[in-house]
Amino acid sequence: MEFFKLKENGTNVKKEVIAGITTFMTMAYILAVNPDILSVAGMDKNGVLAATIISSVIATIAMALLANYPFALAPGMGLNAYFAYSVVLGMGYSWQWALAAVFVEGLIFIVLTLCNVREALFKAIPKCMKCSVSAGIGLFITFVGLKGAGIIASDESTYIALGDMLRPQAVLCMVGIFITTALMKKNVKGSVLIGILVTYILGIIAELIGWYQAGVDGYSLIPYFSGELNLFNGLSNVAFQFPSTNEIFGSASSIINFVIVVFSFLFVDLFDTLGTLMGVANKAGYINEKGELPKIKQAFLADAIGTTVGALLGTSTVTTFVESSAGVAEGGRTGLTSIVTAICFLLAIFFSPIFLAIPSFATAPALIIVGVLMLDSIMQVDFSDITEALPAFITLVMMPFAYSISEGIIFGGITYVVVKLLTGKRKEVSGLMYVLAILFIIKLILSSPSIVIG
Repeated sequence: MEFFKLKENGTNVKKEVIAGITTFMTMAYILAVNPDILSVAGMDKNGVLAATIISSVIATIAMALLANYPFALAPGMGLNAYFAYSVVLGMGYSWQWALAAVFVEGLIFIVLTLCNVREALFKAIPKCMKCSVSAGIGLFITFVGLKGAGIIASDESTYIALGDMLRPQAVLCMVGIFITTALMKKNVKGSVLIGILVTYILGIIAELIGWYQAGVDGYSLIPYFSGELNLFNGLSNVAFQFPSTNEIFGSASSIINFVIVVFSFLFVDLFDTLGTLMGVANKAGYINEKGELPKIKQAFLADAIGTTVGALLGTSTVTTFVESSAGVAEGGRTGLTSIVTAICFLLAIFFSPIFLAIPSFATAPALIIVGVLMLDSIMQVDFSDITEALPAFITLVMMPFAYSISEGIIFGGITYVVVKLLTGKRKEVSGLMYVLAILFIIKLILSSPSIVIG
């Protein structure tokens, strides 16, 4: 225990164990949500759950050993939705292609961390976009949750419309939202996970009494325990599955899109991780008098390692979870907290049939609640300055309206550069943003239905 320096950090083994379990309870919902989202992209649900568990364990242990911080990591919310709905379903690329983009992003993140250039990148991106991307992703995953529960449906005349609110999925989702909100207000640990499980149990009851019909409404909600763990049998279906080089470099459009997608993953991961680290570290008292976070390089490296390993195993970008703050609130101050959380993830293997049987309408409340929590960043935008407000607003609304996180970033970036140029504020735009704006415009041209390339 000397490695973790418990006494120096004012903690003990009991506090660290309790904190580690608390952190796991608050973020364990990812074990139900991540396989559910990535399976939409055609990935094997068993394999994704196995990849989620293993990558979370490796990344969280790396955080403990490299930085000695009580932070836990797992495939990030929003980034998994971008992977499945924007890249695979929206752009039409294979999930193998998307995994390759995540893998490249992870390698770039490692290089940027080792070369100490992340601060320069952070300064280059305007504050209004940093704030609006997080909020926009919140709206996007909320929309995904509402569609998954059938509360929002497709309509030919209005494009989207209110779904059938009498269907069990919609009713149970709304119940789950209210239950989760009440639990969060009462500061119940693991409220998001509890909300998922309660909604799921109510779904099982609905199936048993015949309200929810598995053959009509979806699949059976009752988990199947075969007596053996088949979880890792599916891992071979998603691990080390990358596309051919021709699929990436076969056309100019594919190359441009690959660069855009890699940057989008990197952009969100970089700023989401930095924001999470700074926020949780401030709560833990790690920020020094200069406003700096010691060992931030090691923390970023653990994050980058998690993303790279996760892509190899078969899951979307791994990032530091803001739910780590729950463990910090319980007294967690060292990497021992992270070790305990990693052990909890390993133990979750034995409950894999339950996580795999949880349906979309039960995970929808988690998506919607997390979406709400991600909106607060938009309040940091200076709405009194139209040259700041408009790019932030465009970034925010284009994500759900275009059903694409990358399109929100693209339109927001172009808008920022153009309005600054037209209003005589070109000095406020970094050189990197000019390059990105040009790249974004090329991407829009190449992706236009009127243009055929390759």
